[in-house]
Amino acid sequence: MLLSNLSISSYRKILNLNLSPHLTLFSKKLYYKHFTGMTDVHTKTTITGLSEPTYRPQNFDYFLVLDFEATCDNETKIRPQEIIEFPVLKINGKTFEIEDEFHTYVQPTSNPKLTSFCTELTGITQHMVDGKPTLDDTMKLFDKWMLSNGFLDGQQSFIFVTCGDWDLKIMLPSQCRHFGFDIPRYFKTWINIKRAFQFVTGNYPKQDLMGMLKSLNIQHQGRHHSGIDDCKNIASILKELAKRQCVFQATGKL
Repeated sequence: MLLSNLSISSYRKILNLNLSPHLTLFSKKLYYKHFTGMTDVHTKTTITGLSEPTYRPQNFDYFLVLDFEATCDNETKIRPQEIIEFPVLKINGKTFEIEDEFHTYVQPTSNPKLTSFCTELTGITQHMVDGKPTLDDTMKLFDKWMLSNGFLDGQQSFIFVTCGDWDLKIMLPSQCRHFGFDIPRYFKTWINIKRAFQFVTGNYPKQDLMGMLKSLNIQHQGRHHSGIDDCKNIASILKELAKRQCVFQATGKL
């Protein structure tokens, strides 16, 4: 069933997109083709509601969902801001199921005492970071995890997935500059899930994670601003967008 034979309303129903009414049908066809790699709508996988979802072939074997939490305050700007939670979920690029995770809390060293605001926002207490690995040690542990999963010897292709560009464009680079160590090359390319959401729905999420969950009718899991819980919710969004035939592309690069 070619898109050129569809009405605008039918096109929206089949793709489950909320694209701007100012786009022509031809523009919408190109928009869909660019971000899904399809020129035709395969009704078998998009509108029949199969119990086992069929995903488009992806460009990566695995997606590594990452969401840092960092020191913060509502009254003063903390300098330097430091990562205090370092979670990553390993998502299979064929099934979109979680296969493994790396998760640790991180001991801040420049400003070791957490503010009450930080604890209230993230749920991370002083006890949870005291005695935990420093960022330098955490990066070494994570590198070992990457190696054990076959990501450093070319066995598996992968890309990080974040909610926004802050984690890998701002936070990690600023930490590496402050402490004087290099950013591993594998952190230099990522997918901003908000951009993927925009590609599929036509709308950029103004309310961040919670807004995307609501728009996609996904139940929120755990505590908002818990790094590991946010990763699980980002993974749910990733999976839902894949169900809607999204083929993910890198959106950020250092």
